[in-house]
Amino acid sequence: MSEQSVVAVVPAAGIGSRMQADKPKQYLTLAGKTILEHTLHTLYSHPAVDKVVVSINPDDPYFVTLDIAKAHWLTVVNGGETRADSVLAGITTLQDDTWAMVHDAARPCVSHSDIDKLLCVQNRADVAGGILATPVRDTMKRALDGTTEVSHTESRDNLWHALTPQLFKAGALKAALMRCADGEVAITDEASAMEAAGYRVALIDSNPANIKITHPADMPLAAFYFQQLTKQR
Repeated sequence: MSEQSVVAVVPAAGIGSRMQADKPKQYLTLAGKTILEHTLHTLYSHPAVDKVVVSINPDDPYFVTLDIAKAHWLTVVNGGETRADSVLAGITTLQDDTWAMVHDAARPCVSHSDIDKLLCVQNRADVAGGILATPVRDTMKRALDGTTEVSHTESRDNLWHALTPQLFKAGALKAALMRCADGEVAITDEASAMEAAGYRVALIDSNPANIKITHPADMPLAAFYFQQLTKQR
């Protein structure tokens, strides 16, 4: 277990338009609760996590209706227009030396054993933090610009799928995100901001069951993985 302060930060201000649903994907129901509730509970129930900060859209009408909205261990902040904005809003509430463990709201199937492996980077001097990831196993194709036609096959050697949580000191991550706020660097996750700032980031091989629910077809698979994860607890 980590002896250093760890706070989970969950950006949850997105609208999830690709789910083709009548509400943001984090409020769809999985095993009797919303995806967001499962995610927040899973993070806080890890013994190393002190509390959870969640960034919510200021116009979100759903979150306040959840019982978890009143949880003593949960801090709620207003999210921004982008993921980076929402993460920044969350980590701004933390002390600079706190470890910020940023996790996608729509990844309810992360396991505590994977979080344990991620937390081991706290004791490494060679990196500034780390991310859960899985090696690319499928053949990768590059399409021609603006088309669905294959341009060429990419080598999958040394390619990884970046997952979450992603763990960095709050102060370093805040500075890295603010440095990239001008939009000159494409920030798709927290690690990309840290990389742009010159930090080294560890890849932590993790369970591919830690999927992000993005499309309707992801729901049955997430339900299966979540059921298996529940049995292991």
